[in-house]
Amino acid sequence: MGKLYVVGTPIGNLGDMTYRGVETLKSVDFICAEDTRVTAKLLNYFDIKKPLVSYHEHNARTAGDGICERILAGENAAIVTDAGMPCISDPGEQLVKLCALRGVEVAVVPGPTAAMSAIAVSGLSTARFRFEGFLSVTKKQRLERLAQVKDSTATLIFYEAPHKLLPTLEDMLGFFGDRRIALCRELTKIHEEIFRTTLSEAVEFYKQNKPKGEFVLVIEGAEQAAPAETVEEALEQVKALVDKGMRGADACKQIAKATGFSKGELYNLLLEENT
Repeated sequence: MGKLYVVGTPIGNLGDMTYRGVETLKSVDFICAEDTRVTAKLLNYFDIKKPLVSYHEHNARTAGDGICERILAGENAAIVTDAGMPCISDPGEQLVKLCALRGVEVAVVPGPTAAMSAIAVSGLSTARFRFEGFLSVTKKQRLERLAQVKDSTATLIFYEAPHKLLPTLEDMLGFFGDRRIALCRELTKIHEEIFRTTLSEAVEFYKQNKPKGEFVLVIEGAEQAAPAETVEEALEQVKALVDKGMRGADACKQIAKATGFSKGELYNLLLEENT
């Protein structure tokens, strides 16, 4: 039986590729790549000549079985992503799960990650953090996720695409209040930028300036809040979520989970106030 190697690749600067990473890619029988065109550039730079297998979110289910069969038959494989560590907000996660289920040995060859690089230079607390990846494009799910993390005292880390940055910042300002944020883009590249500001100032800035490049958003955690001691205080928290666009039933469920009060009681009180 062969082995699957999870190999980290540079997030921008090719000089960040590790010696072990290069040696591993040279030694395996084939390489699974998110975008074979991107990976081909990396392999050419380091003079690595190995067959590439396309593995991405659209073919993960069908391609994964074939990859596992080849490894079980004795071949060694590596999986890489376009930039950073495979499996972190990346379909490589599915291949590793499949290998675990089928008894295939998996080894890790660490490399850079945008999330860890961003929090390291953010100027915000690194003692405790939550990595949330990309928010859902579905508004309901986006608001639910923001509601779930708004009271977390840990530093929050998100990924975001440029065309969605402004509405995301506006949603975050509505849920989190005006917290400090570091917006990191082009990390390790020539035009690396770390923009340390507040959510309100970031919203105003990007209303005037078109975002470019993929972003890592690092946001300070919430202050330690006193828990709701009465159902009336819990109801106020429900109403705050509703005011921000969440459905009443979803808001009651969220606050009931956080406070211990009954979802039904909160919902009935909310209905009474609206009649």
